Amino acid sequence: MSTLRDKQIASVKQMLNLNSSATKQSEPVWKILVYDRIGQDVLTPLLSVQELRQTGVTLHVLLHSERENIPDVPAVYFCIPSEDNVDRICRDLQSSLYDIYYLNFMTPLPRQQIEDLASAAWQSNSGNAIQKVFDQYLNFVSLESDFFVLKHQDADNISFYSLNRGQVKDTEMESMLDNIVESLFSVFATLGVVPIIRSPRGNAAEHVAEKLDKKIRENLRDHRTSLFSSDPMASGQYTLQRPLLIIYDRGMDLTTPLHHTWTYQALSHDVLDLNLNQIKFTDEAPAQGTSRQVPKSRIYDLDDRKDYFWAMHKGSPFPTTAEAIQTELEEYRKSEEDVKRLKATMV
Repeated sequence: MSTLRDKQIASVKQMLNLNSSATKQSEPVWKILVYDRIGQDVLTPLLSVQELRQTGVTLHVLLHSERENIPDVPAVYFCIPSEDNVDRICRDLQSSLYDIYYLNFMTPLPRQQIEDLASAAWQSNSGNAIQKVFDQYLNFVSLESDFFVLKHQDADNISFYSLNRGQVKDTEMESMLDNIVESLFSVFATLGVVPIIRSPRGNAAEHVAEKLDKKIRENLRDHRTSLFSSDPMASGQYTLQRPLLIIYDRGMDLTTPLHHTWTYQALSHDVLDLNLNQIKFTDEAPAQGTSRQVPKSRIYDLDDRKDYFWAMHKGSPFPTTAEAIQTELEEYRKSEEDVKRLKATMV
């Protein structure tokens, strides 16, 4: 059975294949990937640089970075439909930065932004350059097969403190709840299932549940654009099993986030700079007078799909993990000695 992360990866690969189904025999189309910070957060735990290369991505750059004109190569954009992002895309159109544009937004593109894009394309005479515009509904971050977060970039904007601070305005509260609902809707749109929603009454969780329920019902009413197909033959995502979504207010259990368990994964998160399944190490600054003046940084991926030791021991108590490390090291040294003896016999 496909997990949420598997389905998100499949959606991203289809997007990178210019929103068409790829076959094993088909050659990838070489392209440029342009994303914002939120899009980068979504992609980082899903695909490595090598996997991006396999989908035909020759260059991946941030939307708001300085970029040069690259002709004859399609550009795939992946970002949220914010005013800043849409304005930057409009400037790219006016500058004729690329020949072909595939615009993919993580949440639905508002009417005003659609008109802004159309106006920029008309003024720059680049309407034919925009091949497709898609709402991808991928506004969440899958860190593991059974674990996702709604947001990494600017996550404090929807934190427990932001929702419960005394100075919060009604408009700010409404915006935070809408952001949470938009991300949860993206989760179930990616899964292709309609959840059974339950929540306690009288707090923010109830408002989130009501807004999410309303959004799903509105989508189901429009059969032309519904993301949840009621015909099992029309969609491979359809399933008769409906998941149960229970939404709680963090105030019901404030102590759990303060617990620091003695596991490999928890200690890695507490002690090291673990973000989006990556740990970054920076060497100490070199002494003055040496040839290397810039500290060297190294990034390690902790992905349970590729790192069997992490997958096996991330939930183990740290003493158990330390013993496993020693066992693995001894086996490695034994294998190394066997190779050396084999080489010696062949000389």
